[in-house]
Amino acid sequence: MFHSKLSLIMASALLTCGMPAAVSAQTNSKYDVRFIDWPAYNGEDLELTVDASGTRFRLWSPKASEVRVNIYENGHTGSAVKTLQMKSDPATGTWTASVPEKLYGKFYTFQINDGEKWLDETPGVWAKAVGVNGARAAVIDLDSTDPAGWDTDKGPAVRNFTDVIVYEMHHRDMSMHPSSGIANKGKFLALTEHGTLSPQGMKTGIDHLKELGVTHVHILPSYDYNSVDELNLQDNTYNWGYDPLNYNAPEGSYSTNPSDPAARIREMKEMIKALHDAGIGVIMDVVYNHTADNDASNFELTAPGYYHRHWDDGRYSDASGCGNETASDLRQMRDFIINSTKYWADEYHIDGFRFDLMAIHDTETMNEVAAELKKINPSIFVYGEGWTAGDSPLQTERRALKENVGKMTDIAVFSDDLRDAVKGHYTNAADRGFATGKPGLEETVKIGIVAATDHPQVDFSNGNNSKFPYAKSPEMIVNYVSCHDDLCLTDKLRKSMEGEPEQNMLAAAKLAQTIVFTSQGTPFMFAGEEVFRDKQGVHNSYKSPDSINAIDWSNKAKYRDQFDYYKGLVALRKAHPAFRMTSAADIARHLKFDRIDSKKTPNLISYSLTGNANGDEWKEIKVVFNGAGSPQTVNIPKGDWMIVAQDGRISPAGDLGATNGGKMTLSPYSALILARK
Repeated sequence: MFHSKLSLIMASALLTCGMPAAVSAQTNSKYDVRFIDWPAYNGEDLELTVDASGTRFRLWSPKASEVRVNIYENGHTGSAVKTLQMKSDPATGTWTASVPEKLYGKFYTFQINDGEKWLDETPGVWAKAVGVNGARAAVIDLDSTDPAGWDTDKGPAVRNFTDVIVYEMHHRDMSMHPSSGIANKGKFLALTEHGTLSPQGMKTGIDHLKELGVTHVHILPSYDYNSVDELNLQDNTYNWGYDPLNYNAPEGSYSTNPSDPAARIREMKEMIKALHDAGIGVIMDVVYNHTADNDASNFELTAPGYYHRHWDDGRYSDASGCGNETASDLRQMRDFIINSTKYWADEYHIDGFRFDLMAIHDTETMNEVAAELKKINPSIFVYGEGWTAGDSPLQTERRALKENVGKMTDIAVFSDDLRDAVKGHYTNAADRGFATGKPGLEETVKIGIVAATDHPQVDFSNGNNSKFPYAKSPEMIVNYVSCHDDLCLTDKLRKSMEGEPEQNMLAAAKLAQTIVFTSQGTPFMFAGEEVFRDKQGVHNSYKSPDSINAIDWSNKAKYRDQFDYYKGLVALRKAHPAFRMTSAADIARHLKFDRIDSKKTPNLISYSLTGNANGDEWKEIKVVFNGAGSPQTVNIPKGDWMIVAQDGRISPAGDLGATNGGKMTLSPYSALILARK
C-alpha cells in the first residue's frame, strides 16, 4: 500500500497522457454487493453549512457507530476547543450536529468510531476550505473570497469542442525561472501579472499566452494535494500533484499564504478572472480515480470500505497504479464526482475538466458529469485519458475507455494513435515516428488526421494502436504529440534524432505540431514547446527540481522563429473552420487523401479539404506532410494556389507566394499547405 508520499508519487508518474490503455482480462468481482443496503445522500448540506440558523454539520457515514466533530481555533496546532457528538439519521446514512453561532474563523475535523475503535481525524471529503497542509477544514465565508467583478466573470464561449486549442501548463513551470520576469513565482497570482518580460524583452506569462493565441489553458492539478509540505515552502518542493488530498479546496503551496484558508481560494479566483479577462478559458486537471493514501485517506476515514474498489478477497484494486482506485459506479462516489466538478464550475468558474485515467470511471458517471456541467455552462469541455494503468473489478464494457467513447456524450479522449505515430513510441526514447523518418506509420497518422472517425480511405486494420473507428465525431478526440509526462517533444527529438543538426529537430517539431493543428479534433500542446522547451532529458519529472521543469524564457528570443511558427499554426486553425469539422460525415465528404504508395514513397501524406469544408472561405486546402529526412516531390493539381506553409514558414493569410501547381518539392521534415478560393 502506498502510504508514503514518495512511494505514491513514484507510482503517480503512471497517471499521465503517456500511459497506454490497459484492458485486461475480465474479472467478475462481487465487491459492490456489500454496499447494496447503504443509503446514499445527495443533499447540498453535506459536511458544513453556515446560514442564519448557525453552523450545521452533516457527515455521510452509514456504518459508523459514533461520530463527533472537533472544533479548533487553529488550522494546524492546538487541541480541540469543543467537541460535538453527532446524531444518526439512519434513513440517509448521515450524522448531524449544529451550533447556533456562525463559526467563521474556526477549523474542524470529523472522527468516526467504526464499531471497534475511533479512527483518525479527517476534514471529511467535502472540505471547501482547509488549513495548512489540509489536515483541518476551515469555516469561512466563501463570498468574501470573490475578487472584484466576479459576479460577471465568465470564460470564453465555445460553440464546438473542435474550436478549443488547449495549452497544458504547470504553475511553477510557467513562472519559476529567473528569466520569467514574474514576481509571484510558482503562485496562482503569477498569471495575473501583465507586462512581464524575458531578459530579451519578450512577453512571458499571461501576455505570452494571449500573444500565442490559445483558447484554453489546462492547468495540472490545482486542488489540495499531498506531496508538498506547505509549512516549508522555502524547500521549493516540486510535484505535479497527482496525489489528491482534498478534492474541493485549492493547493496551498500555490498561494502566498497557505495558513490563511481564504488566501488560496481568493488567489485562484483572481488567476481565473485574469485569464478570462484575457479571453482564455481554464481547464482543471482532476484526479478522482484514486486517493493519496489507502486506509488513511479522507474517504476511508469517513466511510471505511465504501469509496474504493476492492477485490473479492478484500484487497484494494489498483487500476491507478498508485495503490487504490475509487468506485465511481457506487452511488455516493458517483455523486461526489458529479457534485465536486459542479462545485468547481460554479464557485470557481472552471471552463473544463481533464480526467486523469478516466477509464477507471464508468461511462454512466462520466455521462452524468458532462450533462450536469452543461447545465451550468454549455461551453464546458470535458475530456480525459481513455485508459487505465492496470486491471479493475469494473467490467471492461463499462469503463470510460477510448474504445468506449461512443457510449459517452460531450466527452473527448486523447488520441494515442497520433501521438505515437508522429513522434515515435513513448516507451522508447530512440524510437522515431512519421515526422522523424520512420516508415510504415502513415495509416496510423491518417487515423489521427480523421480523428478516429470512419473514413472510406483509412484502413484501421493497419493502424498501430486502434483497429476500428472508435469516435463517432471529431469532437470526441484530443490530438497531441506530447504532454507533461514522458519525454517532452524537444527531448524526444534530441534522443531519437541524435547525431542530426538541431535545425532538423526544429523542423521535425514544426512538422509534428502542424500535423496536430491541421488534424480534425481538438489540438493540445505542452507548455513551452513553442520556445523549444526541454526538461534535460528527464521523462518523468514529477518531482524534479525547477531547474529541470521551469521554462527558460530566454528561449523565446533564441527560438523566435519556432514561436512565430506555432503562433501561425494557432492563427491558421482559428481562422479556418475546415480544420475544425464537427461531424464524421463531413470529414468523410470533404477530406480526400491523395493516393500514395507508402511502400514506394514512405513518410509522405497528402490530402485535400474540399468544397469549402465546414463553411470555410477557402474552396480547397491542400495539406502535405514530408516526414522523411530527404526532400520529396508531390504533384499538385493545376490551379491558382496561395502558399500558406512551406519550408518551415507559415502565413495564415496565404501570402508566402503563389503557385500554379505541378511538381513541388518539400524539404525534409516539413509541411506544405496550399489554398485556393
